Amino acid sequence: QVQLVESGGGLVQPGGSLRLSCAASGSIFSINAMGWYRQAPGKQRELVATITRAGSTNYADSVKGRFTISRNNANNTVYLQMNSLKPEDTAVYYCNTRNIYTHDNYWGQGTQVTVSS
Repeated sequence: QVQLVESGGGLVQPGGSLRLSCAASGSIFSINAMGWYRQAPGKQRELVATITRAGSTNYADSVKGRFTISRNNANNTVYLQMNSLKPEDTAVYYCNTRNIYTHDNYWGQGTQVTVSS
């Protein structure tokens, strides 16, 4: 089992920045890629960004150039730096990873990000 604990959400004005963190614990040996998803009210959960243990990244088109995902393998933490935030970025953001052996998905509890003036 892998446990994911997120932090860093909140209320920010349009154009502002936030940094999300996700700390993983448990069977760390069983995971490779970690990522962030988000779910806005009335919408499906969508991919925001992923990063492998080696540092390869992938972003949704809607956040390219504004969001940066990074990772510290020493403390099993993944970060999402969000700049130039827009009201449409408002959502609950979830940390995610997958067991490379069983393909089980693990999710954090979610952290609310609200972009509003």
